[in-house]
Amino acid sequence: MERVKKLEASGVIRGYQALLDGKKVGKDITAFIGVSIGNQRDIEKFARQMMRYPDVLECHHVTGDESFMLKVKSANTGSLEKLLGEIRSVEGVTRTVTRIVLSTAKEGQALEIDAGLAEVGHARKR
Repeated sequence: MERVKKLEASGVIRGYQALLDGKKVGKDITAFIGVSIGNQRDIEKFARQMMRYPDVLECHHVTGDESFMLKVKSANTGSLEKLLGEIRSVEGVTRTVTRIVLSTAKEGQALEIDAGLAEVGHARKR
């Protein structure tokens, strides 16, 4: 318990959350949406706007063809279509590419921590 408290105090453990089954809470559709932003000055504004949408679970500024990759869970294709319309209307968005998940073999956010941490919050140098 002392180790957990040290990990919490150092910010390694950022919080706790319940893992919900999306289908059982009415979120039947999982999709990944690639979003292209036309102007660099709109990057931060777009990221802030995505915080307003509860169906947007993750928002990552990425390299590659798109500027952002979003992970969303939505009730159905109609609510996904509405969300896409809202995302496309955000200033700076030039293009979206949506991929709907058919099935999921693995999903999670658990990270393993090196049991031999030399100092809480800092991994050993190898």
